[in-house]
Amino acid sequence: MEAAAGGEDGEEPPREARVLGSELVETYTVYIIQVSVGNHQWTVKHRYSDFHDLHEKLVSEKKIDKNLLPPKKIIGKNSKSLVEKRQKELEIYLQTLLLKFPVTAPKVLSHFLHFHLYEINGITAALAEELFHKGEQLLMAGEVFTIRPLQLFAVTQQLLQGKPTCANGDAKTDLGHILDFTCRLKYLKVTGTGGPFGTSNIQEHLLPFDLSIFKSLHQIEISHCGGKLIKGLTSSKHALATLSVRFSATSMKEILVPEASEFDQWEPEDALDDSNCPVTAIIPTWRTLTTLDMSHNSISEIDDSVKLIPKIEFLDLSHNGVSLVENLQHLYNLVHLDLSYNKLTSLEGVHTKLGNIKTLNLAGNQLERLCGLNKLYSLVNLDLSNNKIEQIDEVKNIGNLPCLEKVMLSSNPLSIIPDYRTKVLAQFGDRASEVCLDNIVTTEKELDTVEVLKAIQKAKEVKYKLSNSDKKISEDSRLTAASSKSNCSSLTVRPSSPSLPRPVSSSQEIICEETVLVSSFLQSSGLTPTDHTVPQRCFEIPDSRCKIQFGEFGGRTLCSA
Repeated sequence: MEAAAGGEDGEEPPREARVLGSELVETYTVYIIQVSVGNHQWTVKHRYSDFHDLHEKLVSEKKIDKNLLPPKKIIGKNSKSLVEKRQKELEIYLQTLLLKFPVTAPKVLSHFLHFHLYEINGITAALAEELFHKGEQLLMAGEVFTIRPLQLFAVTQQLLQGKPTCANGDAKTDLGHILDFTCRLKYLKVTGTGGPFGTSNIQEHLLPFDLSIFKSLHQIEISHCGGKLIKGLTSSKHALATLSVRFSATSMKEILVPEASEFDQWEPEDALDDSNCPVTAIIPTWRTLTTLDMSHNSISEIDDSVKLIPKIEFLDLSHNGVSLVENLQHLYNLVHLDLSYNKLTSLEGVHTKLGNIKTLNLAGNQLERLCGLNKLYSLVNLDLSNNKIEQIDEVKNIGNLPCLEKVMLSSNPLSIIPDYRTKVLAQFGDRASEVCLDNIVTTEKELDTVEVLKAIQKAKEVKYKLSNSDKKISEDSRLTAASSKSNCSSLTVRPSSPSLPRPVSSSQEIICEETVLVSSFLQSSGLTPTDHTVPQRCFEIPDSRCKIQFGEFGGRTLCSA
């Protein structure tokens, strides 16, 4: 690929045009031309009449020999023998033209061979002429200017070769028009292709280019380029507010701090590390960058380069390979985070990294539990769709978030549970009416069902509390009985009359039941009062004067005189 940029010592790469074959289209023959410049090659298709028009213009403008082009044929023009003979003659014609114009082809020849699309000189000449006519208008309108990586590659190579800015003598194609425009441009979009560009073998994501010619950028979008091959992006740090790099990067660091590979230890200019590690470089931060989109890349971690973007408010890292939420504690202004379609399996401790987050997209991950979300008190919008959440109880982790308004839980295993919506909404308690689940507004019918579920849940809680209370009373009864038995065993038993019954042995026990109503407690909980029996036991001890009685509130010893 590099051979297309120029030969050694700035020499032009070899150029060649070959007529590979032909094809019949309706009633005329089209010739297939392969054009090569260095390692770059592409195909062009033309009929004979196109060659004739080209020749007429070259004869008129460049004084080309009018007999150079093979003559027209009226009879048998599509015969196989004539087509093969003409194919060879047209190839010689094109090669002769390329030799006659070794550096810069005339505009008409450049367009005929598609040099304006694929060859460095043709690309820059065409771009310069476009900006000569429309550049000022585009700048005044404040529109986004779209450019291809191949065009930036061509401009970069032209500047590196150090040639005159107007090689063909046409002032409209002067490179200065490009440089003047790029110095003032504010909104740029660089869009490549996923495969070969056009009819060529050129892979745009393999082309290096330099963005330092842009001095005033506020917004830039880059897609299908080679992240490691992009130079000069950091020259826009002083003004850039929005940066989007998609289908281009393998790490955040290669975009945000490309110079990091040159140093063993670096730190942001405003946050020197107090550790004993020697700092070999101080890197300026992206002072004005508030929006960063690095979605659809091959990023596997959120590395420490985020320390260089302290003003970020919107961060999109969706469709990557991130498996851990880390280093985001450096982004104090972050309010919108998209980590959807990554490889997250745990959210443990995520609240320590996302203190002020308002919108969080975690869709399309591998999450089963939500225990790390219970302290994100400023969260308003949460997308958890397309995960592996199975239990309704997991929703309790977000049920008490005071600001949460929109929740997405669709396409999780729990979403197929009967009455899924009402069971989920019930986890939000009194705020159920304020929550929009799966982009569907909660209905009055659903709210009524939620109230019933809440009442059932409260009843279960009351029953659980009373059950625990019974167990405690039973345990206390046994302990007190044992203590009283020990205290009374030392008394001397003297029956006052032979007719009195003998003392009851310690193993004998009289049990009596007393019904205790807890209606007041249940009424305070908004439930229908129900009877609840609490066992009350009376224990006889050997001394007829002493009797231990236990009830709901403990026990007491009764001894008669």
